[in-house]
Amino acid sequence: MKPQPSRVPLANLLSTCVLALALVVTATAVTALVRSPRQVTAHTGRGSHWVNTWTGMPQLTEAGNLPPAPFTGERSVLADTTLRQSVRVTTGGHRLRLRFSNAYGDTPLPLTAVTVALPQDGRAGVSAIVPGSLHPVTFSGRAATVVPVGAQVVSDPVDFELTPGANVTVTAYTAQGQPDLKLTSHPGSRTTSYLLTGDHTEDSDLTGATRVDHWYLLSDVEVLAPAATRAVAVLGDSLTDGRGSTTNGNDRWPDQFFDRLRSRPAGSDLAVLNQAAGGNRVLDDGLGPNVLARLDRDVLSRSGVSWLIVFEGINDIGTAAATPEAQRAVADDLIAAYRQIVVRAHAQGIRVYGATLLPFGGNAYDDGAGVRETARRHVNAWIRGHGHFDAVIDFDRVVRDPADPSRLRADLQVGDWLHLNPTGYGVLAGAVPTELFRRG
Repeated sequence: MKPQPSRVPLANLLSTCVLALALVVTATAVTALVRSPRQVTAHTGRGSHWVNTWTGMPQLTEAGNLPPAPFTGERSVLADTTLRQSVRVTTGGHRLRLRFSNAYGDTPLPLTAVTVALPQDGRAGVSAIVPGSLHPVTFSGRAATVVPVGAQVVSDPVDFELTPGANVTVTAYTAQGQPDLKLTSHPGSRTTSYLLTGDHTEDSDLTGATRVDHWYLLSDVEVLAPAATRAVAVLGDSLTDGRGSTTNGNDRWPDQFFDRLRSRPAGSDLAVLNQAAGGNRVLDDGLGPNVLARLDRDVLSRSGVSWLIVFEGINDIGTAAATPEAQRAVADDLIAAYRQIVVRAHAQGIRVYGATLLPFGGNAYDDGAGVRETARRHVNAWIRGHGHFDAVIDFDRVVRDPADPSRLRADLQVGDWLHLNPTGYGVLAGAVPTELFRRG
């Protein structure tokens, strides 16, 4: 007899088919995981990605910078309060997202309602908005959200047309407010914000509101931009935060540098992120955490950053003892810290440019014997040295007094011989070579 062909039980055949199908599905899932986010996340659009277009370095609000009464109580801040503030974006887009920070809160921060709009006449620091421009902002599909202790929340995308250099108005209402006095803010806003009791997030103007020149809670604005759009972040202190600049004038040196970029071909595809705070230091905490502690939060985690300018260290020198030993130590420590910043940024594919430190002769940092000035010159000599940074921006050279290089030019400073006026900040902006931000 001929041997009979073996028969495969139906159950075994079905099991084989299911296994094959599972392998196909698994392979598809693995392929999706290794694709870029742009390939996987369809709602961002082909060839687009999220880029930070404005930032305000989060800080713990000092007592003198808390909202005035009745918006600050004995145990809470901003209870039953509408907060309207405006910020200037750099690169534009058709969709935006907002980030709110509770980095320094000891309690969760409830946000009851948030809206975004264009300010009246496109101006910074005004309380009125353009009629018909207001859009509600949601968080995971909900109007309200709670920002956990030490965390941030990102809004859902909002269809909103933003042009490069435009001002945008963000209005938030907190029914409960922050149930303690640990409020996250950026005090050095140089921009007027408005506070009013009750929910006025959809009002066209905040008549009778209290004016304050601080930003609270809002830390970032992002736009969905073409894939070629990138950002340059700036680490700095009050010289970058804009002390001495014009309130509501947006004439800090990063603002004026951005204005230069806009005038060049393809200049609108570069965002400028000002991550500075007055009194900040590289090595030690001051107003805000030290640079080495905040580098990941303020630069490496920001969307779309390809370049970093480091312009900070004068407060480290100025607050160290005016002895040769202390100044040699702080200068050496600054140089070591700069090396660390370069290594950590390079690991993320970010090019790092070092800016020389400005003179402070005639300021309180001037010790008379020139000990701190010697440290500043030593640090600047290292910054200018070959191979330390990817490029050098020589701010010291363009604003120092040619007759006395230990002092600023008198016509560029505000009177304290440390901070610049808008003209001086324009000189800094003009000293940044735009060719440093070419791709390739």
